[in-house]
Amino acid sequence: MPILQKLSEGDLRTTGASEEVAAEVLANPSLFAELFEGMIHADPHIRMRAADAVEKVTRGHPEYLQPYKEKLISHVAQIEQQEVRWHAAQLFTRLDLNAEERVRVRGILLEYLRDRSKIVKTFSMQAITDLAMKDKTLQQETISILEELTLTGSPAMRSRGRKLLKKLQTS
Repeated sequence: MPILQKLSEGDLRTTGASEEVAAEVLANPSLFAELFEGMIHADPHIRMRAADAVEKVTRGHPEYLQPYKEKLISHVAQIEQQEVRWHAAQLFTRLDLNAEERVRVRGILLEYLRDRSKIVKTFSMQAITDLAMKDKTLQQETISILEELTLTGSPAMRSRGRKLLKKLQTS
């Protein structure tokens, strides 16, 4: 059965076969291109589960994502589905970005901080911190953003914000 078909089963509250598909792609990396394309599929179930599987695969193999950098930034990141957005925020930090790409990604993440989903916001906080850790010129602005979110965000955002501020301030 094709991997995207495996991802179509179940409702949006489950990750379905994303774990199985991730394992299949890890065993056969030539399937990664098909899996990545699932993140822009018309079916929201497939998009969500493909994003989850891509995130799982690239934890150990971030290099698989690099050839898809532009597509991730220009297309996947524009999808408004919260499950895709929170995974995109995680994936951005696995890319080798030049200065211009870092600015583009940071802009996307700042937009994600205005998302309705608290999970999207929390993962975006982590991602802007990770970018700032790699680019010291972004640290002061990131600290200001995190300080604000630590005061006004959800309990999870406040907790994550405190940890991220400590990480930035001791780096």
